[in-house]
Amino acid sequence: MSRVFLVRHGQTAWNVGEIFRGRADIPLDETGKHEVHLAGETLKDETLHAVYSSPLSRSMETAENIAKFHDISVTPLDAIIDISYGEWEGLGNQEVQQKYPELHALWLSEPHKVLFPGGESLDEVRSRTMAALEDLLPKHKDENFALVAHRVPNKVICCALLGLDNSHFWRIQQDTACTNLFVYRNGQWIISYLNDTSYLRSLGRGALPDF
Repeated sequence: MSRVFLVRHGQTAWNVGEIFRGRADIPLDETGKHEVHLAGETLKDETLHAVYSSPLSRSMETAENIAKFHDISVTPLDAIIDISYGEWEGLGNQEVQQKYPELHALWLSEPHKVLFPGGESLDEVRSRTMAALEDLLPKHKDENFALVAHRVPNKVICCALLGLDNSHFWRIQQDTACTNLFVYRNGQWIISYLNDTSYLRSLGRGALPDF
């Protein structure tokens, strides 16, 4: 049996401003720094044998706040980097709606059909993230490890492990600094919990848009 903790990075200014991030290396804001410390504290009593992270700094800092309680180092993993939004990266949500009205509407209604101009599709994200997870499983047989990534990769991984296709993308919520737990046992994935943010209540954070 292997247990996989899937974590989203903490809040950034671009999350709050609803700006498409993708591969842009946007750091955590002050709220995000508090969030990831609390996420790390929540997992400190778990036994973790490894922590893998997207190489972007917002994920690496989140991962380091988890790994520090287990006296292990973070291993960067390119395969779980955020989706490439291509021409959308660095643009605000409203600006994208104005410049790409049809594609933006398709993104909200049928996300699995979108190929971002100059960027990726959800199928491409699913292919690279799931290949990486399948490679990690034999390395961590009967061990626990964490993956720290981003909204889009996390949603796609959750869909895959739940046996859903990418058309269900918007039915999976992934708040900043949330934790999900999946158990791999007898050749199948079992969900223990999704999008846990109970440890962030002390911050008094209201609900943010799914961005």
